[in-house]
Amino acid sequence: MILITSQKSLNTNYFLNKDKLKKTKMSDKRPLRDLLGKMVVTKEGKQIGTINDITFEVRSGELIQLVIRNPTSYTHNLNLERSPQGEVLVPHNTIMAIGDFVVVSEEDFS
Repeated sequence: MILITSQKSLNTNYFLNKDKLKKTKMSDKRPLRDLLGKMVVTKEGKQIGTINDITFEVRSGELIQLVIRNPTSYTHNLNLERSPQGEVLVPHNTIMAIGDFVVVSEEDFS
């Protein structure tokens, strides 16, 4: 589930859950600061690392990637892009759920 804030209405947010767009109340908004520092795990429970930052499309606000600091050794076995600083970049389309952890689908890594 990914938060997208509508430019047209400040009282409307949209959460993207894979291919479905769902309208929600403003009170359901999940600010970026709530994501920073969260542990990212696969749906099998393997730890990837903690969210240090995100990348997004400036014009649309569309989330592109989660930037993971201190990636675990498990990430060496995965086909994930890395930043020049060695941070692991997790594509947005792999996100399955956001709660105490951010759960991603390992099968969706390209």
